[in-house]
Amino acid sequence: MTENIINILYISIEGNTRNFIKLLTNYANQQHELNNDNPIINAKEITEQSDFQHETENFFVFVPTYLDGGNGIDNGVKELMTNVLGEYIDFGNNAQHCIGVVGSGNKNFNEQYCLTARRYAEKFDAPFLADYELRGNDSDAKRIYEILKNNN
Repeated sequence: MTENIINILYISIEGNTRNFIKLLTNYANQQHELNNDNPIINAKEITEQSDFQHETENFFVFVPTYLDGGNGIDNGVKELMTNVLGEYIDFGNNAQHCIGVVGSGNKNFNEQYCLTARRYAEKFDAPFLADYELRGNDSDAKRIYEILKNNN
Protein backbone atom coordinates (compact mmCIF):
# COMPACT_ATOMS: atom_id res chain seq x y z
CA MET A 1 0.00 0.00 0.00
CA THR A 2 1.23 3.50 -0.78
CA GLU A 3 1.41 6.25 1.78
CA ASN A 4 -1.82 7.34 3.39
CA ILE A 5 -2.64 10.71 1.82
CA ILE A 6 -5.29 13.34 2.41
CA ASN A 7 -5.97 15.20 -0.85
CA ILE A 8 -7.10 18.81 -0.63
CA LEU A 9 -8.25 21.27 -3.29
CA TYR A 10 -8.36 24.89 -2.18
CA ILE A 11 -8.54 28.46 -3.33
CA SER A 12 -6.86 31.35 -1.53
CA ILE A 13 -7.72 34.91 -2.45
CA GLU A 14 -5.86 36.92 0.21
CA GLY A 15 -3.48 34.19 1.39
CA ASN A 16 -5.42 33.16 4.51
CA THR A 17 -6.42 29.74 3.17
CA ARG A 18 -2.94 29.15 1.73
CA ASN A 19 -1.45 30.00 5.13
CA PHE A 20 -3.79 27.58 6.88
CA ILE A 21 -3.04 24.78 4.39
CA LYS A 22 0.69 25.25 5.15
CA LEU A 23 -0.04 25.07 8.87
CA LEU A 24 -2.16 21.94 8.35
CA THR A 25 0.46 20.33 6.10
CA ASN A 26 3.22 20.98 8.65
CA TYR A 27 1.09 19.46 11.41
CA ALA A 28 0.32 16.42 9.24
CA ASN A 29 4.03 15.94 8.50
CA GLN A 30 4.82 16.03 12.23
CA GLN A 31 2.11 13.45 12.92
CA HIS A 32 3.38 11.26 10.08
CA GLU A 33 6.92 11.38 11.52
CA LEU A 34 5.55 10.19 14.86
CA ASN A 35 3.55 7.39 13.25
CA ASN A 36 3.77 6.41 9.58
CA ASP A 37 0.11 5.40 9.67
CA ASN A 38 -0.84 9.08 10.01
CA PRO A 39 -1.63 10.55 6.59
CA ILE A 40 0.23 13.39 4.95
CA ILE A 41 -1.41 16.24 3.04
CA ASN A 42 -1.37 16.60 -0.73
CA ALA A 43 -2.78 20.08 -1.42
CA LYS A 44 -3.53 21.65 -4.78
CA GLU A 45 -4.33 25.34 -5.07
CA ILE A 46 -6.87 26.19 -7.75
CA THR A 47 -6.46 29.62 -9.35
CA GLU A 48 -7.74 31.43 -12.42
CA GLN A 49 -4.62 30.09 -14.20
CA SER A 50 -5.23 26.43 -13.27
CA ASP A 51 -5.72 23.91 -16.05
CA PHE A 52 -8.77 21.83 -15.26
CA GLN A 53 -7.90 18.18 -14.68
CA HIS A 54 -9.89 15.04 -14.07
CA GLU A 55 -9.45 14.14 -10.41
CA THR A 56 -9.17 10.40 -9.81
CA GLU A 57 -8.74 10.38 -6.02
CA ASN A 58 -11.09 11.55 -3.29
CA PHE A 59 -10.43 15.06 -1.99
CA PHE A 60 -11.57 17.61 0.55
CA VAL A 61 -12.33 21.21 -0.45
CA PHE A 62 -11.19 24.25 1.52
CA VAL A 63 -12.99 27.45 0.57
CA PRO A 64 -13.13 30.94 2.11
CA THR A 65 -16.23 33.10 2.02
CA TYR A 66 -16.34 36.18 -0.20
CA LEU A 67 -19.77 37.64 -0.87
CA ASP A 68 -21.00 40.75 -2.62
CA GLY A 69 -24.45 42.14 -1.90
CA GLY A 70 -27.32 40.76 0.13
CA ASN A 71 -26.95 38.98 3.42
CA GLY A 72 -26.73 35.54 1.85
CA ILE A 73 -29.70 34.27 3.78
CA ASP A 74 -32.99 35.92 2.85
CA ASN A 75 -32.18 38.68 0.37
CA GLY A 76 -29.77 37.18 -2.11
CA VAL A 77 -26.06 36.92 -2.48
CA LYS A 78 -23.46 36.94 -5.19
CA GLU A 79 -20.52 34.57 -4.80
CA LEU A 80 -17.30 36.43 -5.30
CA MET A 81 -13.84 35.26 -6.31
CA THR A 82 -14.14 31.54 -5.50
CA ASN A 83 -16.07 30.65 -8.67
CA VAL A 84 -13.11 28.99 -10.41
CA LEU A 85 -12.89 26.40 -7.61
CA GLY A 86 -16.57 25.55 -8.05
CA GLU A 87 -16.07 25.29 -11.80
CA TYR A 88 -13.07 23.00 -11.25
CA ILE A 89 -15.11 20.69 -9.01
CA ASP A 90 -17.94 20.76 -11.59
CA PHE A 91 -15.50 19.71 -14.34
CA GLY A 92 -15.95 16.16 -15.62
CA ASN A 93 -16.65 13.77 -12.75
CA ASN A 94 -14.59 15.67 -10.18
CA ALA A 95 -17.58 16.32 -7.92
CA GLN A 96 -18.04 12.60 -7.27
CA HIS A 97 -14.61 12.60 -5.57
CA CYS A 98 -15.46 15.49 -3.21
CA ILE A 99 -15.81 13.87 0.22
CA GLY A 100 -16.09 16.94 2.42
CA VAL A 101 -15.89 20.72 2.64
CA VAL A 102 -14.04 22.91 5.14
CA GLY A 103 -14.87 26.60 5.31
CA SER A 104 -13.24 29.73 6.59
CA GLY A 105 -14.32 33.29 7.05
CA ASN A 106 -14.75 36.09 9.51
CA LYS A 107 -17.11 35.41 12.42
CA ASN A 108 -18.02 39.11 12.44
CA PHE A 109 -20.19 38.34 9.41
CA ASN A 110 -22.55 36.24 11.57
CA GLU A 111 -24.86 34.13 9.37
CA GLN A 112 -22.57 34.66 6.38
CA TYR A 113 -19.68 32.97 8.22
CA CYS A 114 -18.62 30.00 6.04
CA LEU A 115 -21.66 30.45 3.82
CA THR A 116 -19.68 29.70 0.65
CA ALA A 117 -18.46 26.40 2.11
CA ARG A 118 -21.98 25.45 3.17
CA ARG A 119 -23.20 26.19 -0.36
CA TYR A 120 -20.39 24.07 -1.85
CA ALA A 121 -21.33 21.22 0.48
CA GLU A 122 -24.94 21.39 -0.66
CA LYS A 123 -24.12 21.78 -4.35
CA PHE A 124 -21.62 18.90 -4.43
CA ASP A 125 -23.55 16.67 -2.00
CA ALA A 126 -20.65 16.47 0.43
CA PRO A 127 -20.65 17.04 4.18
CA PHE A 128 -19.64 20.37 5.67
CA LEU A 129 -16.97 19.04 8.03
CA ALA A 130 -15.33 21.94 9.80
CA ASP A 131 -14.59 25.64 9.91
CA TYR A 132 -11.91 27.99 11.12
CA GLU A 133 -11.68 31.74 11.31
CA LEU A 134 -9.45 33.80 9.01
CA ARG A 135 -5.92 32.25 8.96
CA GLY A 136 -6.69 29.62 11.58
CA ASN A 137 -4.27 28.60 14.31
CA ASP A 138 -2.40 25.54 15.63
CA SER A 139 -5.41 24.18 17.51
CA ASP A 140 -7.55 24.54 14.35
CA ALA A 141 -4.92 22.61 12.38
CA LYS A 142 -4.91 19.79 14.93
CA ARG A 143 -8.72 19.66 15.14
CA ILE A 144 -9.26 19.74 11.38
CA TYR A 145 -6.50 17.21 10.69
CA GLU A 146 -8.26 14.72 12.98
CA ILE A 147 -11.58 15.38 11.21
CA LEU A 148 -10.01 14.87 7.79
CA LYS A 149 -8.18 11.74 8.94
CA ASN A 150 -11.41 10.25 10.27
CA ASN A 151 -13.33 11.06 7.06
CA ASN A 152 -10.64 10.13 4.53
